[in-house]
Amino acid sequence: MLKRLAHTLDHRLERRFPEQRLFLRSDEGTRFITLSPLTQLIGWVGSAAFVAWAIIATAVLLMDSIGSGTLRDQAQREQKLYEERLQVLATERDSRAAEAAAAQGRFALAMDQISVMQSELLSSEDRRKELETGINVIQATLRRTMNDRDAARAELDTMIAEVDGADGAARPGLRDDSSTVSFLTAALEATAAERDAALSTAAAAEDYAENLVFEQRLRDERNDQIFRQLEDAVTVSLEPLDKMFEAAGMSTDSILDTVRRGYSGQGGPLMPMILSTKGEEPDADTLRANDILGELDRMNLYRIAAEKLPFAMPVKSSFRYTSGFGYRWGRLHAGTDMAGPVGTPIYATADGVVIHAGWQSGYGRLIKIRHDFGVETRYGHLSAIGVKVGDRVSRGERIGDMGNSGRSTGPHLHYEVRVGGKAIDPMIYIKAGRNVF
Repeated sequence: MLKRLAHTLDHRLERRFPEQRLFLRSDEGTRFITLSPLTQLIGWVGSAAFVAWAIIATAVLLMDSIGSGTLRDQAQREQKLYEERLQVLATERDSRAAEAAAAQGRFALAMDQISVMQSELLSSEDRRKELETGINVIQATLRRTMNDRDAARAELDTMIAEVDGADGAARPGLRDDSSTVSFLTAALEATAAERDAALSTAAAAEDYAENLVFEQRLRDERNDQIFRQLEDAVTVSLEPLDKMFEAAGMSTDSILDTVRRGYSGQGGPLMPMILSTKGEEPDADTLRANDILGELDRMNLYRIAAEKLPFAMPVKSSFRYTSGFGYRWGRLHAGTDMAGPVGTPIYATADGVVIHAGWQSGYGRLIKIRHDFGVETRYGHLSAIGVKVGDRVSRGERIGDMGNSGRSTGPHLHYEVRVGGKAIDPMIYIKAGRNVF
């Protein structure tokens, strides 16, 4: 059946592919091979297929070469842009640090002004009370003197009326009445002199009181200006701190409550002012001062919390970000990789206690530090470890050196941040801290 089919095909293809003979000559003789039309067709189709495959393969190789060159150029451009962005961020960080130092200086000056203002308020209050007491004494003396004067005048009028009603005859005791009139006249003159002196003293006291009221008004205006400047400075300084903790994804209220419970001792310049010892309502200046002191206390709590949370950089020398947080080939890369030379110093990013310092599979030489608020940081692939389990470290303290231990393709630091055991992108804390510090 197959031979008949082959014979039929040979017969049909004979016009286009006539039968050929391939002669092979050797020392022993000459032989030939008959190439049927079907065999020639198969050879031609095979040759055409090979040529087509060669053309397609060459085109694919050329396209791959061109594409790889484009990807390299794009990677170089992205790296250049990333380095420029890092430089801009470093400049912005330095600017924010200068602004924070200036704000701290303004706060120190504001606290000195508050102290001077409180002293002036207390002294002016004492002077006002003394003045009120003096005025009350003067007014009481003046009223008593005027009452005595009126009584003397009434008695004198009565005696004159009695003398005028007489018939001119000398009465017994008239000489005594004349002496009494002379005495009363002298007493009235002395009383009038005392009255004039009291009126002069009262006028001077009123002038002094008006001057004190004017000075008090000027002092109130100056105090109001100082309060406004302090309130503006506190608002400007607290806003970036609020943003920093909000960017870290943590509840600021719970953090501040935790810090406040741990630092509950009282006393010092940030204590609220005493409102009243007599049950009186506090004045507006006292309330405003207490509000400012409360905001300053809140800022101090933020400072304590910032030292206990990983807002600092684990690497302070030159380095390069090589891999970020996220999924890679179906697995979570739970940290950020920072590449640099072997031996580059590694620093703790917040206050805490070392809970692991040794070898761990995959991480190589690994340090784990437990911080407050359920936060933990990890530093992997180290070449040297400078702490031991149980050590208490501070932010910025050197804890080890960068290396290439464990599953690693080159010297780098694998840095992780975990909250409640869950891995969090470390760049959230690094960027939040960089924007403030």
